[in-house]
Amino acid sequence: MFRLGGISRCHGTPHPLLPLLSRSRSRCSGIKPIPISISIPISIPTHTQPTRSFRTTVCRQQILDASTLPDRILPKYKQTRTSSLLSLQWPEPPRNVLIIPKLLAPHVTLSAVAFAKHIHSEYPNLNIIFERRVASEIHESLPFPIYTSDPNYFPSKIDLVTTLGGDGTILRAASLFSLHESVPPILSFSMGTLGFLGEWKFDEYKRAWREVFMSGSRVTISDLQEHPHAKTPADDHPGDEEVDVPHHGWESVRGKSMGPNRSSKILLRNRLKVGIYDTSGVNINEQLMPTSTDEPHEDLPALPPSLKNHSKSTDPLFPAFHAINELVIHRGSNPHLAIIDVYVNDHFLTEAVADGILVSTPTGSTAYSLSAGGSIMHPLVKTLLITPICARSLSFRPLGLPLSTRVTLRLSDKNRGRELDVSIDGKRRAGVTVGMEIRIEGEAVGRARSAGGFGSGSWTGGVPCVIRSPGRGDGNRDGIAQDDDGWVGGLIGLLKFNYPFGEGQ
Repeated sequence: MFRLGGISRCHGTPHPLLPLLSRSRSRCSGIKPIPISISIPISIPTHTQPTRSFRTTVCRQQILDASTLPDRILPKYKQTRTSSLLSLQWPEPPRNVLIIPKLLAPHVTLSAVAFAKHIHSEYPNLNIIFERRVASEIHESLPFPIYTSDPNYFPSKIDLVTTLGGDGTILRAASLFSLHESVPPILSFSMGTLGFLGEWKFDEYKRAWREVFMSGSRVTISDLQEHPHAKTPADDHPGDEEVDVPHHGWESVRGKSMGPNRSSKILLRNRLKVGIYDTSGVNINEQLMPTSTDEPHEDLPALPPSLKNHSKSTDPLFPAFHAINELVIHRGSNPHLAIIDVYVNDHFLTEAVADGILVSTPTGSTAYSLSAGGSIMHPLVKTLLITPICARSLSFRPLGLPLSTRVTLRLSDKNRGRELDVSIDGKRRAGVTVGMEIRIEGEAVGRARSAGGFGSGSWTGGVPCVIRSPGRGDGNRDGIAQDDDGWVGGLIGLLKFNYPFGEGQ
């Protein structure tokens, strides 16, 4: 800017209007000049003009609706002669992954963030899903959108579940599918208090995810460690009628192949089917309430019409509630012992007088049942276990029954207490009174049958848990013994089975 009047110059450069103003003054020498002030905008170049830097902030990522995702991909589980476990076979790459971290554990939340970032960056076309309460806490830490929805949609959308926590986190994951016969594979990382069911250490998450994601792809290049029991299609179970052909869909995943014969091992954990009936014989499972360890106000999910059973009177019958651990009936705060009539396949067995009774699966045999004096059962044993809790009679011992056995617990008229507490896997509870019944039977787990009655090579029922495969340096034992490494190691290392006592031991 220049000010002309008593005229000031800037930068030593005469302004173009100076000659005109000088001639005007010479012609009017007798007139006192009038100060003139003229402002002219002039852009003055600067040689060292700095570049302005703008602050960048991470955009708030969206939480999208998981109900809009494609439907679930159903895997198959095939039996082989080299293992007592099953082989996971994906018909195409899984897309929808539910991640369930342990609650109120900041270090586990950070691990869940690291895991989500890894699989999103290394494996394209994945949709990462969290429960609502977790999604609201974690989404700002992730540079990509995540999904959540009402748990009602999970059974039809989730391809694979990953848990980060202890045994309680696995129970939480299984409870999301407690009204359904089909459960997605569960990949569990042991990051909880006990972790007897957790198979993998979190330090192994890259290898663990790679194995379960690529399982069944049958890509011809093997760039993972050699499997000591690689099989050929001819080694499959004789009942398998499918012909192994290379699957497509893994082309976008480069460098992740495990070889044409390698797959993840699956243990199908048996569940109980539980029904609670009132004195009129009406199923009241819909009245089950969540416990304090579950969602505080979450009722049982509404069933779609395709899953509702109908009686002769066309009234909908609520389906069985599935439990992976146990059912417990207990006197609670009542000062009197519970009196429960026990029936096996509709035959009266005994009148139990005790604090309560447990009916557990082999998986649950190392939980509450073990603390009550029950036997430890291998998870591959098809059985259910009846265990009394502080029975009055010293001759009332734990009892193992075939998985197909129908067990009925009926509250006797002799009960002095008005109501007993019933808990299913510690996730759902109800109060039962005199005359009400609890009916339990094992869930059928076995080979699926095709329309012609022949095996289809797939298995149904149970909770499919991904078992840790031996890696480098894990030993070179052969055969079925490797299947039991995790279970035996858990008994010795975590449960201290037959642990010696006394000084110096």
